[in-house]
Amino acid sequence: MKALSPNTVSVIVAAAVWSNSCFAQFPGLPSLPVPGWGSGVGNAAAAAAVAGLVVYIIQRHEASERQKQIAAERARRAYANMSAKRKAQLKEKKVRYIAVDTEKDAKTSQQAKKSVMVWDTDKHQIANGNVYDIQKSPPVGQTAQFDRYSAEYVGSGS
Repeated sequence: MKALSPNTVSVIVAAAVWSNSCFAQFPGLPSLPVPGWGSGVGNAAAAAAVAGLVVYIIQRHEASERQKQIAAERARRAYANMSAKRKAQLKEKKVRYIAVDTEKDAKTSQQAKKSVMVWDTDKHQIANGNVYDIQKSPPVGQTAQFDRYSAEYVGSGS
């Protein structure tokens, strides 16, 4: 899969704004019942808000055993250190996965700031064997989309 450049992503968002269909680009998001958001500036604001929730994945590749091991250790530590209240908040928000940093390796894109893996908090294991090389990490505690996984980013888990 060829990664899209930031310019390409900007063009896609701009096209969504101009076509009055920005929510069609992000099917998991509901329409916002805000008066006056039918077109123009309203759609630009909506597209900007949606764009802020998207993590730009440069590349996805299979994790090495070392990357899996580091991600699993960090995810276990992060989840074990979460308070019962925090875990309940995740369940209430229906967030089953956490995203955790792992080390970069030879397959990592040179443009990547971080390499991230997804951890399943129900099964207590790595959700899949993929590493996501990302251009910019979301703030710790923010929920972001990694393929089909909606995961709360926990950073290195410390």
